[in-house]
Amino acid sequence: MQRLSGSAEGLDYGCGPGPALAAMLAEGGHRVACYDPYYCPDAAVLARDYDFITCTEVAEHFHDPAAEFVRLAGLLRPGGWLAVMTCFQTDDARFANWHYRRDPTHVVFYREETFAWLAGHLGWHLEVPAKDVALLRRPLLA
Repeated sequence: MQRLSGSAEGLDYGCGPGPALAAMLAEGGHRVACYDPYYCPDAAVLARDYDFITCTEVAEHFHDPAAEFVRLAGLLRPGGWLAVMTCFQTDDARFANWHYRRDPTHVVFYREETFAWLAGHLGWHLEVPAKDVALLRRPLLA
């Protein structure tokens, strides 16, 4: 919330059955739409653009991550933030028994380097302010 302007408009992408993050952002004065293909499948919210998008414990479920990140990029206004929280894969030797990998709904895994590549590919700025959190910022138009 420190990076958002007064009353930013956002999207909680993959909000799940109880969109707690959306509620916290709304309490902070932001307007937040929710989307989840199972719990909140209102596709109308995907026809707008936003100042920020949160994607919390969702990216590991993307069956086509390239398409999903293109979709999210298309929903974000210039200067906007994409906040992704997922457990970063850091230890190849422990991957086979890693609890996160053992969840059968987790089909893709990310490293900090993955988000650095994504930011570079999109021409965006990356911050990793905390463990397992990637903040990607779309640049302002020139």
